[in-house]
Amino acid sequence: MTDVLILGGTGWLSGRIAQRGLDAGARVTCLARGERRPPDGAELVRADRAAPEAYTALAGRDWDHVIDVSSQASHVIEAVEALGDRAARWTYVSSMSVYADDETIGADESAPRHPPARPGDEYEYGAQKVAAEDAVATLGERALIVRPGLIVGDGDPSDRFGYWAAAFLRAGDGPVLLPPIEGRTVQVIDVDDLAAFVTGAAPGAPVNAIGDVHPLGNVLDAVRDAAGHTGPVVVAPDDWLVAHGVAHWMGERSLPLWLPPEMTGFMTRANAAFRTAGGTIRPVADTITRVVADESARGVDRPRRAGLTRADERKLLAALDAPDPLDG
Repeated sequence: MTDVLILGGTGWLSGRIAQRGLDAGARVTCLARGERRPPDGAELVRADRAAPEAYTALAGRDWDHVIDVSSQASHVIEAVEALGDRAARWTYVSSMSVYADDETIGADESAPRHPPARPGDEYEYGAQKVAAEDAVATLGERALIVRPGLIVGDGDPSDRFGYWAAAFLRAGDGPVLLPPIEGRTVQVIDVDDLAAFVTGAAPGAPVNAIGDVHPLGNVLDAVRDAAGHTGPVVVAPDDWLVAHGVAHWMGERSLPLWLPPEMTGFMTRANAAFRTAGGTIRPVADTITRVVADESARGVDRPRRAGLTRADERKLLAALDAPDPLDG
């Protein structure tokens, strides 16, 4: 039986990875603080990775596969030091946020990265992931670095993709506010496709784990159709949205999937290496169906980590429709 250690295993992605390992017949151990439970059948070892004794409970155990998803470089560095010589294979789930170039269309894994974070640096997600990658790379031929793009699917706690399902569901026959869609693209990876790749791919060169490029308008149309929205859609210009305090991409009072127009490479990266390494990409329509059902079940008006409330959206729509006092 394959022994798999997941450093995590209780979060959204790492829980799916743990479940995938269990389904494949592996013996799965999850090292986590224990605030949430791993999937049934997985062993939980409670530990705080910031503590000096974080890996004491794992002393003397060898692993066929160690999987780490941390975005804290110090955690990854310490895990490699503590466990690296007892792992036959090590997979690190990094991010395409490691790349410094967000403008080049079709950039592959050779694109330049941000400088790695150093001890004492202010936290910056991309730089932390770069430093973590560098630590895992010291394991040589036993290592695989996986760089996902935007991860989507049912249960997503970030709300970035699910926001659009909720926006169309809650609007009914009312209007929905959209960002500019002409010439804009979407590129995502389904959480279950990513989990399958992380658990099954062989060690090798870093891989961008991401789906194909789709026009943003086409994806939003598909979400709208799946949600049964019958009202109008209203597109607001980039400058207008920025002037009215709407944020790009994520966070409070944002429009997810909307990026600054100069970020032409952020959702157009190459995925040939992912396919060559055995990665599979399900149709976006399948993911959308699951996400719409999940958002309906979880509640379209629940508090969110990304997007607009319906009240904010209505105010913005009213302001967009109002005559400009400088005209006429």
